[in-house]
Amino acid sequence: MAIWTPGWSTKDPGDDDLVLAITGDAVLKPDSGWLNPWQTILPTARAETSTVYVGQWDGQSVYVAETNADALPGNPEPVPLRDALLMMEDAPADMLGTAFQVHQWWRDHRFCGRCGGTTSLHPLERAKWCEDCGIPWYPRLAPCVIVVIRRGDHMLLARSSRVKRRFFSLIAGFVEPGENIEEAVAREVKEETGLDVCGVRYQASQPWPFPHQLMLGFFADYAGGDLVLQEDEIAEADWYRPGELPPVPPSTTIAGRLIHAMAREISGAEAQP
Repeated sequence: MAIWTPGWSTKDPGDDDLVLAITGDAVLKPDSGWLNPWQTILPTARAETSTVYVGQWDGQSVYVAETNADALPGNPEPVPLRDALLMMEDAPADMLGTAFQVHQWWRDHRFCGRCGGTTSLHPLERAKWCEDCGIPWYPRLAPCVIVVIRRGDHMLLARSSRVKRRFFSLIAGFVEPGENIEEAVAREVKEETGLDVCGVRYQASQPWPFPHQLMLGFFADYAGGDLVLQEDEIAEADWYRPGELPPVPPSTTIAGRLIHAMAREISGAEAQP
């Protein structure tokens, strides 16, 4: 299995380095693998495309570059990033997530947000530098909470009103200024479902590049209230037992992992004498 190591560098790509080619929110995936040798990108694309170092794939340097399908051999079909992460078990989720977030940062900070001047690459760390203001612009990370709620031998699953796929997932939302993550869990659950929770306990995290979230996963216990859904966020929600789950996100996502972990917790509790 290939090893992915995220990293930072100011060096330009060489002909033997690798490129994750993207267009908009999609990967231009070659017939085999996910990466292209840099020399396969046409010279006309080189002049128009900024490339950004993102890490090492089995010891080879990897860059991300936005280009067009006709700039690559074979005119590869674009694979939407969300489809890759949700539908393709073999997708290198860590590498794709890093590359898209780094590229988003690079594109968003071409100019200083304070004075509007052109930024350059910081020589010592991953940041864009405004010479006039003397300030760095780092990649943004937006902390988000995602929670599976337990009520006895059931867990709450919900289907988003914004997602076309018929997945049932979990309550999630951004952390707001001035609140800690436990408060964010309680607020998001209350806003979207009308329920109160207690016993909020951290489980795991996952970077999620839509466009630059850090998902913080929790378990929580039902503490009261009736389901009253925030309709612009939740299309439907209900309580489910392990073994009777509707379609849920794959294990490549933190939502899928949390759901299966809660199923194991409930099943284990039921099996105890």
